[in-house]
Amino acid sequence: MSESHIEKALVRAVKRRGGLALKFISPGMSGVPDRLILFSDGRLAFIEVKAPGEKMRPLQIKRKGQLEALGFLVYCLDDVKVIGEMLDELCAP
Repeated sequence: MSESHIEKALVRAVKRRGGLALKFISPGMSGVPDRLILFSDGRLAFIEVKAPGEKMRPLQIKRKGQLEALGFLVYCLDDVKVIGEMLDELCAP
């Protein structure tokens, strides 16, 4: 299963729940997560999508830490089977 397949499944799942899965690109800052997930009530998370078994690069780990230090949720997604659980956690009251 490819990274693009996992990313497409994520986008579909977010849309089914009424959210947005925006492609996140930050010119001038490398290592940012691939997607910004937005739901009502200001719920948001950053998602780094990887092919199964792939790990984040050191710079991506650094960016994850920076975003988490600011209070944001950051996930590394490498399996379509965990998309529902991840979105349940994000949307929980």
